[in-house]
Amino acid sequence: MSLIRPEARAALWRWREVLAGGAALALGTSWVAGPGGLLGWVGWIVVLAGAALVLAGVQRARFRFGGGGPGLVQVDEGRVVYFGPLGGGSVDVADLAALDYDPRSHPPVWVLCQRGRPEIFVPITADGAEALFDVFSALPGLQIETLIRDRDRAGSRVRLWQRPDRQVAVRGGAGG
Repeated sequence: MSLIRPEARAALWRWREVLAGGAALALGTSWVAGPGGLLGWVGWIVVLAGAALVLAGVQRARFRFGGGGPGLVQVDEGRVVYFGPLGGGSVDVADLAALDYDPRSHPPVWVLCQRGRPEIFVPITADGAEALFDVFSALPGLQIETLIRDRDRAGSRVRLWQRPDRQVAVRGGAGG
């Protein structure tokens, strides 16, 4: 039996990096303001690390939608694999030509596009979909903050990123 409601636990887990960064900020600040000396200098390092963790945590938390959706996402050695109830597929990150977002599907989906192969429709609520944050942040020229902003404003399928050296046509279906 848990003392924390499942919804509260899920919210805390979603924002875990921000909470850890806030704790590091508080600890570092107390060391800077407290005894001084060597501990004060270490406190400044802890403050900087805490601030970086808070900033990264805010982006990650805004990217997460929780699990429990259809399918499972695995990322292993530069390959994204999606196992879904009705479909799935895999793509090497190096072969990824474009990234789309389609909010018309239920749940909304990331669309991983590659040349000469079918698109892969990954629900944003699929188990393990939070691992896509690291994949997307490694794409050349993609800014995570821009991705999140464009995703939140999308009313129809939108291209979020395209590899500069590849052209991929947007297909019309909602997919998923």
